[in-house]
Amino acid sequence: MPQLTALIHTHNDELRLGRALESLRPCDELLIFDHGSQDGTEGVAREYGARLLQANNADLSRARHDWILCLLPTEALSEALEASLFEWKLAEHAASHAFSVAIREQAGDEWLSHPPATRLLNRQACRWRSPLPSDDPQAQLLAGDLLRFRQP
Repeated sequence: MPQLTALIHTHNDELRLGRALESLRPCDELLIFDHGSQDGTEGVAREYGARLLQANNADLSRARHDWILCLLPTEALSEALEASLFEWKLAEHAASHAFSVAIREQAGDEWLSHPPATRLLNRQACRWRSPLPSDDPQAQLLAGDLLRFRQP
C-alpha cells in the first residue's frame, strides 16, 4: 500500500494552516517547508504533528514517502477527495503516473470552479522546486475537490 506525504509551503499562515492540516487525514506524513514565518505558523504545524523545515532545506528527499500530495496553506481537501485518497492508497500505482484534482475557490457565498491541477506525484519520477508542481495533461483525475479559501 503506498504511503503519502502531504507537502505545504508556508509563510505567516497561522490563521489558515489548521484547516488545511485538519483535512489531511489520508496522509501518513505532514511536511511543511516554512519560508521565514514570523507568526504562530510553527505552533500550528506542531499541534497537528507536522514536521516543519526551513525552506532553505526544501528538498523532496526530506519527505519520508515517495508519493507527495502538494497543496497551499489556503486549501483543504473536501470529504469526497479525502475518501478518494483513502481508496487511492488501497492500490499500487506506477511511479510515472501523476494525479490531478479539481479545484473550487470560495468567492463570497459562491464557489468558483477552476481547471484540475496536478497535485499528487511520485518524487522519484518527477522533480519540482516551486511550492506546486507543473500540471501534467496526462494526469489522472481523482474524485472530489480541493477547496481554496480566500479568508482564513
